[in-house]
Amino acid sequence: MSRLFCFGLGFCALALAADLRAQGWRVAGTVRGAEKAARLRCQGIEAVVFDGARAPEELAAALEGTTHLLDSIPPPRPGAAPGEAVAPPLALLAGEIVRLEGLRWAGYLSTTGVYGDHGGGWVDEATPPAPTLERSRRRLAAEQAWLLLHERYALPVHIFRLAAIYGPGRGVLEQLRRGRARQIVKPGQLFSRIHVHDIVAVLKASMARPHAGAIYNLCDDAPAAPDRVVRHAASLLGVAAPPAEAFDKAELSQMAQSFYRDNKRVANRRIKDELGVALRYPSWREGLAADVAALRAGDDSSSSACPSRSRS
Repeated sequence: MSRLFCFGLGFCALALAADLRAQGWRVAGTVRGAEKAARLRCQGIEAVVFDGARAPEELAAALEGTTHLLDSIPPPRPGAAPGEAVAPPLALLAGEIVRLEGLRWAGYLSTTGVYGDHGGGWVDEATPPAPTLERSRRRLAAEQAWLLLHERYALPVHIFRLAAIYGPGRGVLEQLRRGRARQIVKPGQLFSRIHVHDIVAVLKASMARPHAGAIYNLCDDAPAAPDRVVRHAASLLGVAAPPAEAFDKAELSQMAQSFYRDNKRVANRRIKDELGVALRYPSWREGLAADVAALRAGDDSSSSACPSRSRS
């Protein structure tokens, strides 16, 4: 039986886990808190608490029998306290991973931020990485660490560089619903995006057609200005768009400002040519429309499958 182990059972990993479990796969992985671990266990996922400071004994045991491995844990920021940011799994468990006898596929979720700024120009997987942000440099270092295991030990590693992720419960629609969306206008600024359902489709296609050492960009066909997407999302929800704010006058946190430092269009030809992927949502228009339709239909993919428990 195929068994997926996820370092980091977050938004993308849980979407993949749900899809594969419906096909009969066994799924295990790590979380940072005991409450989430308990919730996932009662949904049939073997969840282990991993705080990044140490690897508990049950984590090595949970890795046994893994046929497919996914790492979505971001590298910790410099100076992070133990438990504040989870350390990359390779820092503590590289030996255990290399010794997995039945491993057929391993994936690392990185970011298109490793390409840096290209002034709105196109980048693809052949473009040399030139990250401008510290967090993107850490992502590139994590990519290189995984690829080193491929080179030295023939580990079946695949790197996936993700554009801005959105989907049910995440992205501009959720920001609008919570009253937190802002319409920041920076002329010429473009972002690429990818719906979580298409992320799952690409990962599954790679599992079916593994090409160890490969790097793939995950994005849709339509890079677009952020303010344009906000206005369109507001119209789909039937709400007023937040007021337009010029980037150079908007009061933004340093983190928020950093997202506007890089400007590029990301090409996705390789996932189509090598993996045969046909995007369900080739642009943010189709993806947002589908998410709004799900909202109106009352589709709650986050509902727990756990039975209620009486308290003693």
